[in-house]
Amino acid sequence: MSIAIALTAGLFIGLVLGFVGAGGAMLAVPIMIYLLDFTPLQATTAAMVVVGMAALAGVRVRFKKGEVLVREALTVSSLGLATNVTFATLAQHFSDETITAGLAIVLALAGWSMLLKPFKPGAERKMSTPILILLALSIGAITGIFGIGGGFIAIPILVLFYNTPLAKASGTSLLIIFLNSSIAFLSRFESWGEVEWHLPVIMAVMAIVISTIAARRHASSDLVKKLFALLLFAVSLFTLLETFLISS
Repeated sequence: MSIAIALTAGLFIGLVLGFVGAGGAMLAVPIMIYLLDFTPLQATTAAMVVVGMAALAGVRVRFKKGEVLVREALTVSSLGLATNVTFATLAQHFSDETITAGLAIVLALAGWSMLLKPFKPGAERKMSTPILILLALSIGAITGIFGIGGGFIAIPILVLFYNTPLAKASGTSLLIIFLNSSIAFLSRFESWGEVEWHLPVIMAVMAIVISTIAARRHASSDLVKKLFALLLFAVSLFTLLETFLISS
């Protein structure tokens, strides 16, 4: 049963990363906590590997299409290095309730971001330096704590404020996710031994295959984002109920 859950989870993670370019870890972490009995620390650590490898597979496809802003992705990852490493280390001392409650809030914000429309229509623009720094620090902190690559922040900002084409924003997001997940995972080396890796590896292999396939396909972006937003709201609500009501 656990292997079936891991394969199914990998399928959904790959689809989300391939079509949306973000959100894989937001599915991986709750699945590992509530269906595979991982602790929040184990789940967020394992998610970095699962989602990071699947994102890398998607990046390869997007890069060949010219849909990755490499300089921007490297800049975001580099600037967010301090908050990424700091919060990845601190997260090992957070309570399970703190991690899951914070995750629920992040899920809800991510769902809301998927439903926003562009604020400043027009030609594609470069991201300003102050926004770039703030984006990098925020993504670094979120990745460090929750094992989430932060693509759900990068994509709306690129699309809504800077009119970056969705395909290019998604490709850039995948590279940010891979880089940030790798940094956060290395920062959590003390937690590696606490994870039973066979299930995350199965999940990662499935996610890599599906992400590669999905990145080559085209889907109705509005429909995908709306469905994914509804799923995030549902998972957020369940996580809050599980944290404060069911568990107590």
